Amino acid sequence: PGENAFQVRITAPDEQFTRVGVQVLDRKDGSFLVRYRMYASYKNLKIEVKAGDKHVAKSPYILKGPVYHENCDCPQEESSVWLEEMNCPQIIPQIQRDLANFPIVDPDKIAEEIPQRFGQRQSLCHYTIKDNEVYIKTYGEHVGFRIFMDAILLSLTRKVKMPDVEFFVNLGDWPLEKKKSPQNLHPIFSWCGSSESKDIVMPTYDLTDSVLETMGRVSLDMMSVQANTGPSWEDKNTTAFWRGRDSRKERLELVKLSRKYPEIIDAAFTNFFFFKHDESLYGPIVKHISFFDFFKYKYQINIDGTVAAYRLPYLLAGNSVVLKQDSIYYEHFYNELQPWKHYIPFKSDLSDLLEKLQWAKEHDEEAKNIAKSGQEFARNNLMGDHVFCYYFKLFQEYASLQVSEPKIRDGMEKVQQPDDDLFPCTCHRKQ
Repeated sequence: PGENAFQVRITAPDEQFTRVGVQVLDRKDGSFLVRYRMYASYKNLKIEVKAGDKHVAKSPYILKGPVYHENCDCPQEESSVWLEEMNCPQIIPQIQRDLANFPIVDPDKIAEEIPQRFGQRQSLCHYTIKDNEVYIKTYGEHVGFRIFMDAILLSLTRKVKMPDVEFFVNLGDWPLEKKKSPQNLHPIFSWCGSSESKDIVMPTYDLTDSVLETMGRVSLDMMSVQANTGPSWEDKNTTAFWRGRDSRKERLELVKLSRKYPEIIDAAFTNFFFFKHDESLYGPIVKHISFFDFFKYKYQINIDGTVAAYRLPYLLAGNSVVLKQDSIYYEHFYNELQPWKHYIPFKSDLSDLLEKLQWAKEHDEEAKNIAKSGQEFARNNLMGDHVFCYYFKLFQEYASLQVSEPKIRDGMEKVQQPDDDLFPCTCHRKQ
């Protein structure tokens, strides 16, 4: 029907001005997403959805408030109520798998042992959540990435009463706790897991940030990508596509392959950092292109970087088919993905990549269906609410394994909620 099929207006009936940004996203398959970001809190909200100048379905919809904006600190005291309102799943298999390695967690013991083992050479954060306040102590020099973890924890504590819990977060790329570790296993939360380690995985900082910043400073997120999936399947370019940096040997091989078979693969480096740039082998460095332009191409190659390539959620949400390299690394959702259903697998050394691309070209309808299944998976499992559910369930389950009270340790500082002086809110739960 085209992107202007519907007009959506959101207003607060009791207010003179409503500070709400609204965006209608056309998914080009007859479905639309509407997202809105509130910059202040309101007693009630009125949502009008019109086609032409007629109200649609039961529009206008009245959201009985109070309705709070993101920065309003007003947690639901009952976690069970919040989990139900969010439609969180009862069980998340990956969390079960990760926590199975830790039948009990002793906060006093890990508070001492983990910094001894990893504190010197890693970027590590020690968090305690107590009475819904967040406290932190950092180890190592490169702890800038704590901003992502701070942000999700603060966001959660504004929405729901978090369990008292004490844990360590690895801010580096690589998982830390080796499977064959001679020492006792320690529970460490990481953004990436691997088949050779026992870290507890969380949604990546990239996906987490894109959820928290939606309609903010991030242009690439799980919603915007769905409205920018390029031409229809039949009109896409049939060359396989890849852009990125030289963070893994196989990426060098991919670009060499592309130079040998330019009509099959269009792969090029946007910058060189890890290896020596030999232009005769790898061609010139090319300009970055918008991620949305990737979807002009039917076949998307997903190949590891230093660890798993964190763009996979966005690639799946498009309507191109993903060819994914076999890998020891995984993000929090990889174990629920099925090869040949959600993506086309190829060997980690790329030896069968051309063969797999040939298969996709010869089986166009099947490739299109795989692209569609991958897209459905992303829509149903990788949106903002799923990310919030994952974090909360993870901390809830982990907290239940603790054999003693989490403590605010020496050297910990409180992580402050953002100042919201511009549009303060009054939480009805705190009267």
